[in-house]
Parts: sequence; structure tokens; C-alpha cells
Amino acid sequence: VQLQASGGGLVQSGGSLRLSCAASGRTLSGYSVAWFRQAPGKEREFVAAIKRNGDATYYGASVKGRVTIARDNAKNTVYLQMNSLKPDDTAEYYCAADKTLITSSIMNGEAYDYWGQGTLVTVSS
Repeated sequence: VQLQASGGGLVQSGGSLRLSCAASGRTLSGYSVAWFRQAPGKEREFVAAIKRNGDATYYGASVKGRVTIARDNAKNTVYLQMNSLKPDDTAEYYCAADKTLITSSIMNGEAYDYWGQGTLVTVSS
């Protein structure tokens, strides 16, 4: 499966953005999909994930309550709605997918086989 991330941009603190992860080559509903982010000089961080063949969702502690991950199977796309953005949310955001990973690995970036290119989110104070 090929993944295309988009939707990043410059937004003021408190604003919102919706990131998209569009898939081609395979039906994304059969894959668990996650968003990770990486800020300059920092390690990659789990943001959110949605399990394959269902709607179970998982969120990182730093974003819980401010972001929502959801699928649109008709568009073969997973979205990340981000609200109440903070300057600390500034990072390159990546979507990733995997067909077989288990729930205990869903926050582990090493468990994902497919990655899209990043989309940059910049939050100004």
C-alpha cells in the first residue's frame, strides 16, 4: 500500500488542522493506521492510531482530548483532526500502516511496514 500524507501547514496557537492519509494500491480498511510525529532534535512520537477492520482508536498522552483519528473507507483515507493546537505540536507528521500488527504494538513505530512522506505542521505562538 502507498500512503500520501497531506494537510499540514502554518496555524496559530489554538487553531485546528485536519491531516489526511490517502492510500493507493490496497484497501486501507484492512490495515491499522497510525500517525506519528517528529520534531527537530526529538524522537519520533506516537500521536494516534485506528485498528484495522474496526474503529478502535488509540491516542498519545500529549494529544489525547485534542485530536481525533477516523477513517473514510469510501475515500480510502484516514484523517487526523487536530484542535487546540499548541507550539509544542510543531513537527513533521507521518502516517503509517500495517496489516498484521497486534494491539500491544500499535504505538510502536517499528511495527509498521508502510510509511507515507511527512507533512509539516507549524504552530505559531
